[in-house]
Amino acid sequence: MKISREEIEHVALLARLELTEEELITNTEQLNSILDYAAMLEKLNTDDIKPTAHAVPLHNVLREDQVQPSMDREKVLGNAPQAEGGFFKVPRIV
Repeated sequence: MKISREEIEHVALLARLELTEEELITNTEQLNSILDYAAMLEKLNTDDIKPTAHAVPLHNVLREDQVQPSMDREKVLGNAPQAEGGFFKVPRIV
C-alpha cells in the first residue's frame, strides 16, 4: 500500500498544516517507508507465538513495606503556615 502526494496534501489541509515542497516529498517517502515495513511485518507467520501484553516480562521491583517510626507531629506542623487540631490548615476551596 502506497500513500500518494495528494493524500499527504489532503491530510495536511485537514490538519491545517502548511507544508513546503520539501516537506511534502519527505513525508511521502517516510510514510511509504513505514507502510512498506508494516506490510513486511504482516507477512510474518505468528501462529506459534503466544500473545503478550509486554515484550519483556515485568516484575515488581518495589521493596516490602516496613513499619518505621514517623516524624513528630509537632515538628512537622511547625513548618506549616497554619495548623489546627493537629492538621494542616488550608484555605477553603469551593
